[in-house]
Amino acid sequence: MTSAKIVIAGGFGVGKTTLVGSVSEITPLTTEAIMTSAGVGVDDTRSVPNKTTTTVAMDFGRISIDRDLILYLFGTPGQTRFWFMWDELVRGAIGAVVMVDTRRLADCFAAIDFFEHRKLPYLIAINQFDGQQFHNAQDVRDALAISSDVPVVSCDARNRESTKQVLISLVEYVLSMRRTRTGAPA
Repeated sequence: MTSAKIVIAGGFGVGKTTLVGSVSEITPLTTEAIMTSAGVGVDDTRSVPNKTTTTVAMDFGRISIDRDLILYLFGTPGQTRFWFMWDELVRGAIGAVVMVDTRRLADCFAAIDFFEHRKLPYLIAINQFDGQQFHNAQDVRDALAISSDVPVVSCDARNRESTKQVLISLVEYVLSMRRTRTGAPA
């Protein structure tokens, strides 16, 4: 049996905790805290006005993709004041999912820069809020100015099968990158 660590990242309120919770086969560990007045003027809640809690350390979940592969999921906090934790959270990870809300694309730039700087493979997961996708994958790729080899997929962070497919896509992408680097046949 093989296990692998995957990081779920993105901006504030984009669906990271929801993704981990929807796909984890164990009760996820979350570090959700009630948002307080200390975040006023710091956390931009205009796009997520009903958000009352936020991740302050990490989310943790586990999923068995098949009998030979277990994925450990680590969700990052979205606010910049908690980014000091990201270096620890990515240690040992094989790749990352960058969650995107197309209504707030700028919120994911920092995560993309973080993973590119560390040469950690990542894919973009467009979260379909309310079942809607406001922009197609190519428009998102162009807006984010990411390489054509980085996968851009759609998902509903609330749906287990949808989020499972995102994780499978990431694992396949990481494996194909490793084969390319070693020259092994695909």
